[in-house]
Amino acid sequence: MSLRLYDTSTRTVREFVPVEAGRVSIYLCGATVQAPPHIGHIRSGVNFDVLRRWLTRSGYDVTFCRNVTDIDDKIIRVAAADDVPWFVIAERNQRAFTWAYDQLGCLPPTVEPRATGHVPEMITLMQRLIDRGHAYASAGDVYFDTQSYATEYGSLSNQKLENMRAAADCDDDSAKRDPRDFALWKGEKPGEPTWPTPWGPGRPGWHLECSAMATKYLGPTFDIHGGGLDLIFPHHENEIAQSQAAGDGFARYWMHNGMLKIGAEKMSKSLGNSLLIPDLLKKVRAAELRYYLATPHYRSSIDFSEESLLEAAAAYQRIEGFVTRAAEVIHDVDAHAPLPQAFADALDDDLGTPQALAVVHEVVREGNVALSRGDKEAVARLLAETQNMLDVLGLDPRSAQWRGDSSDLTPVVDALVKVALEQRAAARARKDYSAADAIRDGLTAAGITVEDTPHGARWQLSRG
Repeated sequence: MSLRLYDTSTRTVREFVPVEAGRVSIYLCGATVQAPPHIGHIRSGVNFDVLRRWLTRSGYDVTFCRNVTDIDDKIIRVAAADDVPWFVIAERNQRAFTWAYDQLGCLPPTVEPRATGHVPEMITLMQRLIDRGHAYASAGDVYFDTQSYATEYGSLSNQKLENMRAAADCDDDSAKRDPRDFALWKGEKPGEPTWPTPWGPGRPGWHLECSAMATKYLGPTFDIHGGGLDLIFPHHENEIAQSQAAGDGFARYWMHNGMLKIGAEKMSKSLGNSLLIPDLLKKVRAAELRYYLATPHYRSSIDFSEESLLEAAAAYQRIEGFVTRAAEVIHDVDAHAPLPQAFADALDDDLGTPQALAVVHEVVREGNVALSRGDKEAVARLLAETQNMLDVLGLDPRSAQWRGDSSDLTPVVDALVKVALEQRAAARARKDYSAADAIRDGLTAAGITVEDTPHGARWQLSRG
């Protein structure tokens, strides 16, 4: 089976054929950095990280561009409320997003452009649109003329222009030819940052940024554009309009991940129901949080609850337990062992992670049986399959990413626990069982679970 992806623009699952054989270009709408990230933001990062890893495993050379919107109405409002410059807010929160992506095991993007670093490209794009009759300057602003593109405008979101509301992207629509025209460039206002343009000083409109950055790094036509469902309209609709009206082919496939909700409400800061990443990592480890986000299909919605989060953590621990036990028997794992066909077929079918993880759990069950009967050959094969599948999903507990999970094992704790376990083993050897039990009880009280195995005592931090 070849890779097939659901394309929002055609509302069908299409066979994936890249622009250039052997290479894939992806643009993911990244953070607007007015605040630190909640779990809903990072879901997108995890979903598209799995896509990137699968494409790489499938033999493609992947260029992954994830932007940062570091100037925006919201950023300016937060900066004013905090009485700090806009760039302080942007820098602080971009670092928070980078930290969160890193914690969840998302590979660094090939390039991560900031909007404010690409004003020259935006000026060029606006001039192309004006020259083609699709944009106009008015009162220091520059607008996209939706009537000039009326036939095509709305195709991504399946709307018609006559049924759309006003763009609602400025305080006063009097400078627009049509209220549905959207701002490419916003003229200067007191207290706001500005950059010079042929039409006067000002700052970028939100939609213009992504078109300029995507085409700079991926070319006028590229493979995949991704983001959350909430970006389909107006953001992605407007990206298509301004890019294709300027003469670029732009994205050939549009992929959108589902929203994360609490009850019936979409997670957002305005509703006061944000769950920030540092808070969640006090409840589960980073690998467990990644597992929680990767388990549902990327297009499905997630109704968040702490119970479901802890259930996911327990499921990941079952996988981790097999890998840990098997690794005590098998020391060298074949990193090039073939993946189970059912696993590959699941990911080739529109990145079907639920089905892919079902295959992981089935192999783990077989592996545990093989361990119990001492079949080292089967354990070696099944451990290799498990780790290779987990590597594709970014969940291999033996990878450097998760061995260094600061919320789990650390070198200092590991060394101290080993000393205690050595003392316990010595007490048991001299048949001082009361001393051995006291050491174990002390470790338990400290939140450390000890398991005696044929290969010696194994420990882990207790959860819950």
